[in-house]
Amino acid sequence: MTITTLDTPLAKPLLDWYDRHHRDLPWRVSPGMAARGVKADPYRVWLSEVMLQQTTVQAVKPYFERFLQRWPEVTDLAAAENDAVMAAWAGLGYYARARNLKKCAEAVANEHGGVFPDTEEGLKSLPGIGDYTAAAVAAIAFNRQAAVMDGNVERVISRLYAIATPLPAAKPAMREKVALLTPADRPGDFAQAMMDLGATICTPKRPACSLCPFRGACEALKLSDPELFPVKAAKKEKPVRYGAAFIAVTGDGEILLRRRIDSGLLGGMTEVPTTAWTARIDGETSAAAAPFEAAWQASGTVIHVFTHFELRLSIWRAAIAAKVAMDDGPNDGWWEPVTNLEAQALPTIMKKAIAAAIPLAFKTSKG
Repeated sequence: MTITTLDTPLAKPLLDWYDRHHRDLPWRVSPGMAARGVKADPYRVWLSEVMLQQTTVQAVKPYFERFLQRWPEVTDLAAAENDAVMAAWAGLGYYARARNLKKCAEAVANEHGGVFPDTEEGLKSLPGIGDYTAAAVAAIAFNRQAAVMDGNVERVISRLYAIATPLPAAKPAMREKVALLTPADRPGDFAQAMMDLGATICTPKRPACSLCPFRGACEALKLSDPELFPVKAAKKEKPVRYGAAFIAVTGDGEILLRRRIDSGLLGGMTEVPTTAWTARIDGETSAAAAPFEAAWQASGTVIHVFTHFELRLSIWRAAIAAKVAMDDGPNDGWWEPVTNLEAQALPTIMKKAIAAAIPLAFKTSKG
């Protein structure tokens, strides 16, 4: 959402607070750096914003730094192998982000000469960039007066205006409030200040209201308990799905892996053979569904919670004398040394499954 407000009365106290108390983040140009003439790098801003979706700052930092070491420019990422990008992303979750990250880098490199568009509209034309990311990159990287609203900003806005409408229905009204607050001067810093305020002061529990630059204007603080906001609709109970995972290990210490299809949950990631579970249906859970005959031994159950369901995998392990011949092609499986598992694009659920059958697998992996 692009806005035309020239000034907002609450922007100055927030920016003054941000100048003193901003977080130092590896993708951020701080106020002090900006004063020395340092400009925001659109590639770094975009990469960090994609990584930060549904993920914490602390979890993102090491991934962000490793990505920059391997692919310091968007053109480097565009030229990277898909499997290498997926492997580097493994563990961050929401793997469609990684697939779209690669597609977006290719679009910037091939269609825009390696230069990101500098408007919300231009950014939204790129693969995988929606309203939030477009606004964030436009504001932070290009100082466009765009309304940026993530979960932290939602919390601040809901309390500042005591918005009683439950989420997600309240989002449009919240976005309008953010648009009215966002100043023409320093909109990127304003967006980051709102995020920092929600992350460090206006926290979900026990907010430090006495330290907040909005404390004199906050309706929730005046009228009630700020912790009552944002109001959230009652959560539906997550369904539980069942399946099985099969960990086959040779005497030489190699494990059978395969690649998931590109579309759908965990698309393009590496896995051990599993049964055909999905978010909607259960898979087989017995050793009868194993990829080949062997002396399969039960190795417990692992549980992993996805956004919309909980998965419980029965783990089966087989020690085999020699590799079983597999069909050609990555989707049909290959044998990988256990010592090389950290280099594979294994999502967290698959790491849990392997560790249940081979407890020291990731302690001996070379990475």
